Amino acid sequence: MVEAFVRLLCPECSKDWEEGPTDLPGHRENFSCPSCHATRRLAEFMRTERDLDTLKQFQ
Repeated sequence: MVEAFVRLLCPECSKDWEEGPTDLPGHRENFSCPSCHATRRLAEFMRTERDLDTLKQFQ
């Protein structure tokens, strides 16, 4: 089985990382960057629309 992941990019500090979509809250919920602690809707941290679509598939 292939494990899915989504790529995230903080709009404040530009930190980029990957997470499993099942480890994240819903795309409309607030999420905080682990580096600078900026808080926004999780959808705003997605690097691409494809990452957002992958996240939505697992919700």
